[in-house]
Amino acid sequence: MTDTEQPSAELLTALEAILMVTDRSVGAGELAEGLGVEEDEVVRALEELAADFDGAHGGRPRGFRLTRSAGGWRIFSRPEQHDVVATFLTAGQSAKLSQAALETLAIIAYRQPVTRARVSAIRGVNVDGVVRTLLMRGLIVEAGTEELTGAVRFVTTPAFLEAAGLGRIEDLPDIAPFLPDGDEANRTGEAGAGSEGELGIIDV
Repeated sequence: MTDTEQPSAELLTALEAILMVTDRSVGAGELAEGLGVEEDEVVRALEELAADFDGAHGGRPRGFRLTRSAGGWRIFSRPEQHDVVATFLTAGQSAKLSQAALETLAIIAYRQPVTRARVSAIRGVNVDGVVRTLLMRGLIVEAGTEELTGAVRFVTTPAFLEAAGLGRIEDLPDIAPFLPDGDEANRTGEAGAGSEGELGIIDV
């Protein structure tokens, strides 16, 4: 592809799909290798996507933007929409946590520090939305990245201990042995062990 050629719709769509689900910045080289195209093609396509999201060519600016971050590219919500997003995610914060949130929180509590992908593997479902809710409620925080994959790891916070009525994380009920491990990570039955009664979280 020459410098004047426009990125193909297929490449733009593929990049958009990948960037919408990744939980870390991804380099152009890594994207090029995974898609089997030249890196310069990927760079031009990323720049085209970023411009498109910003409303270039008379289009409407999206609620998200594509930007360079930590040596790669990642999609973020638009800064000017921060208040709207925060209000939505924290609405009804005093409400009882959902069963999905409790299960996810229990897994993080017992497996911390743990990545989003690991939690998803244990629960057998995508946990992106639940993790965002737990972050906004201050029950978990990011705690660096996994050395091998670069994926963000999560741990619980003092707010979690307070909500659970615990003095320290070691005071958690001894249910860790019942959480799946290794090849059993895709079995979801045991992951529900962190119930409302066991964690002591009814309203936060």
